[in-house]
Amino acid sequence: MVIATKNTTPFSTRLINGLLGIKPLYGIAKHQARQMMVKRGERIGVPWKKQVEEMKTVDWESEIKKVENPSLAYPDYYLTSFHAYEQGNLGWKPALELEVAALTVHSTIFDQAGELAGDSKLRASYHNILASEIPEPQDILDMACGVGLSSFALQEMYPQAKVTGLDLSPYFLSVANYRSQQRQANINWVHAAAESTGLPDATFDLVSIYLTCHELPQSATRQIFTEARRVLRQDGHLAIKCMNPESEAYLKMPRYVFTLLKSTEPYLDDYFTLDIKQALIEAGFQTPTITPSSPRHRTVVARVAD
Repeated sequence: MVIATKNTTPFSTRLINGLLGIKPLYGIAKHQARQMMVKRGERIGVPWKKQVEEMKTVDWESEIKKVENPSLAYPDYYLTSFHAYEQGNLGWKPALELEVAALTVHSTIFDQAGELAGDSKLRASYHNILASEIPEPQDILDMACGVGLSSFALQEMYPQAKVTGLDLSPYFLSVANYRSQQRQANINWVHAAAESTGLPDATFDLVSIYLTCHELPQSATRQIFTEARRVLRQDGHLAIKCMNPESEAYLKMPRYVFTLLKSTEPYLDDYFTLDIKQALIEAGFQTPTITPSSPRHRTVVARVAD
């Protein structure tokens, strides 16, 4: 299979898009993708069903009031299905399943990591590059922090830093805040869009975006890069961990697997055709370093331009 590069979309991709545009086929693909993930998780020892049932006992309606900005307007691109959840990221089901889903999805990335070690090794591969390229930051913004897994990892890596976790989903942030109380972690949670954070100019030394850019249309990605530049100090850095379109894993991926993947990632074509280096330069950053950091991922680090 040929993955699209630059701004071209091959016939095979257009065909897959057409098939996914047929609602019954799209529904089947989504259901199939989700069933595969849940079954794989249970098979390798992820306590998917048990953990989710335990999480359901929390009074989440009270928890969400602690983090939600009720006046926030959601961008149109966010009001769609993600990861086989019809409500996308705006619901309790995806929020309560994100932790076990991360363990499951990342279990197959590193052949020698051990099935349950994939997620922690993936984060370590990102942090090792950050440690080698970025001076120790004092203020960190974790954009699109989800349920806080990436925020907690950054706090452990930089214990002296003040960490802010920002996300569009109040459901995800509710879980993040609940987990931070359990961990006694002092993290500031912000319910806002990454492209319009409402945070002051030049506030952070590091902005981190972990496994998010592939879930965005190109227009939103460019706006987020511009916003990251605005909130960074003059010597600050933007770090991105995401899928690597040039990796052999995606270049050789069978069409039917890619079809299932696209059924859960509506903006994948936008991401795979984005010139991320040029987009960062246009947003006010120096030419970034781009380093393969897993068989499927890359780490991008860009310093604010003088």
